[in-house]
Amino acid sequence: MLNLSNIFVKYGDRVLLDEISVSIANREKIGLIGRNGAGKSTLFKILANVQNPHEGHIARPNNTSIGYLHQEMSLPLGKTVMEETLTCFEELKTIEKKLEVLTKQIETRTDYESDAYSDILNDHADLSTRFEILGGSSMQADTERVLKGLGFKQKDFQRLVDEFSGGWQMRIELAKMLLQRPDYLLLDEPTNHLDIESILWLENFLKDYTGVVITISHDKEFLNNVTKRTLELELGNLYDYKAAYSKAMVLREERREKQMSSFKNQQKVIAQKERTISRFMAKATKTSLAQSMQKQLDKMERVEVAAEDTAVMNLRFVDPPRSGDIVIEAKNISKSYGELDVLKNIDFQIERGERVSFVGQNGQGKTTLAKILIDQIKSTAGEVKLGHNVHLGYYAQNQSDELDLKRTVLEIMEDHSPAEMRTKLRKILGSFMFSGDDVEKKASVLSGGERARLALACMMLRPINLLVLDEPTNHLDMLSKDVLKKAIKEYKGTLIVVSHDRDFLKNLTDKTIEFRDKKLYEHLGDIDYFLERRKMENMREVELQKKVAAAKKEKVLTTEEFQERKQVQRAVQNVEKKIAKYEEEIAAIQKDMETVSFYEKPDSKDIIKKLETLKSDLENAMETWEEAQLNLEKYE
Repeated sequence: MLNLSNIFVKYGDRVLLDEISVSIANREKIGLIGRNGAGKSTLFKILANVQNPHEGHIARPNNTSIGYLHQEMSLPLGKTVMEETLTCFEELKTIEKKLEVLTKQIETRTDYESDAYSDILNDHADLSTRFEILGGSSMQADTERVLKGLGFKQKDFQRLVDEFSGGWQMRIELAKMLLQRPDYLLLDEPTNHLDIESILWLENFLKDYTGVVITISHDKEFLNNVTKRTLELELGNLYDYKAAYSKAMVLREERREKQMSSFKNQQKVIAQKERTISRFMAKATKTSLAQSMQKQLDKMERVEVAAEDTAVMNLRFVDPPRSGDIVIEAKNISKSYGELDVLKNIDFQIERGERVSFVGQNGQGKTTLAKILIDQIKSTAGEVKLGHNVHLGYYAQNQSDELDLKRTVLEIMEDHSPAEMRTKLRKILGSFMFSGDDVEKKASVLSGGERARLALACMMLRPINLLVLDEPTNHLDMLSKDVLKKAIKEYKGTLIVVSHDRDFLKNLTDKTIEFRDKKLYEHLGDIDYFLERRKMENMREVELQKKVAAAKKEKVLTTEEFQERKQVQRAVQNVEKKIAKYEEEIAAIQKDMETVSFYEKPDSKDIIKKLETLKSDLENAMETWEEAQLNLEKYE
């Protein structure tokens, strides 16, 4: 059990942590949430013994280990990925060397009956047991498994750490911590530099983790899938909910409603007593009774409604100018970095009003293609054409890093502003939560979330009809992400968004482009639809593997079983044809609906109804396909 008692931290006049207390039991999975600047990272540093509180006490169990993944990590250079990752096994390496020495002594000494020889055998047995408990025999295999789970390929293992970006180096550090399996694993925004597939792998790893996991995250899906308890920091106070994020937010509202109800009821009681006291004080015979009632009232424990931090951005995109029907078109795009091919013969087109998300593993070319489309980098081959009257807005995943840290918030806005907007800059900054003296702050003193908001404000100073966003939610807290998503959903232009945040992407786009093996794969639907389809594909891969395994075993079917299997196979093939037909019809209608002329057709309403029917038929067909596949399994 880890206990924090009356932890107090204050910076200047601001109380960051106001005598908070909490106990953490073994094997707990906890999400730590709160607004940007609420004190989450400070609390992590205190838990990790990196920083001391100004007041308060921490009781940690003896002989426990802590792993702390934070945002500003840097790895030593000069080692390969595998070499650097294996440095986490220092104790195992030491034991391994000791075992080598003891083994040599056992093989060369001949004083078998001596106490010294007996001690050597005992030491060897003890160290061997310790070596096995720590996973020594599977050290290499475990390392490869974790690195692959976090997105590294076999060929990456012998590449130097120096060749990888900060995000990939963070993955190496995360891999080292997961392999060390500390008793307390503290993860500060672990999903910020991970793609969706790596996040899904990490979720599964952490679900089975035997130690305590505490994670700071603004990824709702990740918190819901990994944690069972939520700690919220708000205005110096800590609130504890015995539930994952979404359920915790329901409990939070219930807590506030009960608190408000109790407060209102008590205020009514107080008002009634005060009226009675006033009346009694006017009568000499009732004065002593009034004084007694006043003392009772003074001793009453008052119900207080906890303050709530509800400040959010007021974000709205101005209505964009109309662009041509084809907003952007890319033909035969290839991109290589030396001998590394990232994209090969890519064709891509986006029409006015389309909303597209780019997904896939990191390193598959999502950001590269986005930068090629906006002419920030040049392709190795192919061409890109921008449509008529396209006004581009681009937000890079490191956009906030591009800010001039020596300039103030207002000066940076002035640098990005057209002349006609200069008089409105303070008002605009106010809507992005920079009010009063905040605009005179240097960018260097801003938090990650504040820099992200400033970068967004700069981007929105001009009208945009093609919005390209690359990981826009990094560093934004929950409320800010919700505001940004709402604004994008109301945005009337064309959208391309690169993101790994499943909750943010949900219902945000109508087309998902998957980047895989230097190619693009188009899925009509949002992120949920894409992930469901990927599950289907994975199921099919499993089925294929089962068929191969069955063939190797040369299983013999009876004539009756053979006929039954053929029938089931035909059922699977028939429903797959139906699925393809429904998807083709849905795609055709959706494409037609994107044109203005569609809504002028007399039967447009009937076609929309048909679209809903087709979607329902597609869902039913998917369920039928799953059942047919399960039936097929028993013959394999």
